[in-house]
Amino acid sequence: MILPKETLAAILVEQKKDLVIGNITLPEKLDVGQVLVEYHFSGICGSQIGEIEGVKGPDNWLPHLLGHEASGTVLGIGPGVSRVKPGDKIVGHWRPATGIQSTTPKYTWNGKTVNAGWITTFNKFGVAAENRLTKIDSVERNEELALFGCAITTGFGVIDNNVKLKLGETVVVFGSGGIGLSLIQAANFAGASQIVAIDRFDNRLELAGKIGATSCINSKRKQVWKELEQIFATKGPDVFIDNTGNTDIISQGFNTLSNNGKMILVGVPQHSEMSEIHTLPLHFGKSITGSHGGDCQPEKDIPRYLDLIKMRKLQLGEIITDIKPLKRINDLIDDMKSGKSTGRCLVNLNAE
Repeated sequence: MILPKETLAAILVEQKKDLVIGNITLPEKLDVGQVLVEYHFSGICGSQIGEIEGVKGPDNWLPHLLGHEASGTVLGIGPGVSRVKPGDKIVGHWRPATGIQSTTPKYTWNGKTVNAGWITTFNKFGVAAENRLTKIDSVERNEELALFGCAITTGFGVIDNNVKLKLGETVVVFGSGGIGLSLIQAANFAGASQIVAIDRFDNRLELAGKIGATSCINSKRKQVWKELEQIFATKGPDVFIDNTGNTDIISQGFNTLSNNGKMILVGVPQHSEMSEIHTLPLHFGKSITGSHGGDCQPEKDIPRYLDLIKMRKLQLGEIITDIKPLKRINDLIDDMKSGKSTGRCLVNLNAE
């Protein structure tokens, strides 16, 4: 097989600007632990929008590539790689698994170096570290497999690993986009008695209701905290999961919890913003925890979730609502920011 020497990619050249679509040159050879992958579908996560918008501050690595969840096929392997081989179907993920964490690849574009992390997926072909890939022995569609790089593993991992949800507990999910919908599916799957979905957009809330939310609140039209008081009376929810990174929501959500309630932070606030909470309840049972991708262990959890979902016939395709080719990735990003997109947006890397 003749391996590709260049690839179409979406490049972050300047923060708060559209990604630039261009052809970049691949590294001439694979280093120890590196794997050349042909990607089929890539999800777009709120994390990438955060990078574009500079949520964590100035970016010292521009220009660079983005993307951290995808389905793909291995084309070539570098020295030392043993977990995958050419021809293997894989899920690409940002959480490290077993295997080699290689050096990060350098691409070139218009005479400039283009930086990349251990995996990037807004590119048709790419070099990834061995420990960012999990081999899949499965016939699932490539569209749905892409979700296991972040959306599904984060959603199910938060409920499974961070919350450790007990049967009959109550859950609030603030922010019902791609990750939020996965969280709602997982909470429903794990036996939550009440699941309240909150979002600014009715299209997302409508889908949330179809996949397990028992109540939906539009935060632009309703007084959220009064609505939650009516739903939970004086007890408060057992679990409050924030996907927004909004510091006011974090503060008020913590106050809303039951006496032994858990707050899990999935969204990341602007680097310059702070939340305020009264810490006394932490001494008597309340807790607040930041989640790092649901603490997923990809090589163990991805096959486990795949088997579970297949046996229970959970319809993952329901949360995939928008698919466009790489050349239209900025349209997808704009639709996510405006609320036009309902669920998870995918880039079809096989389409022109």
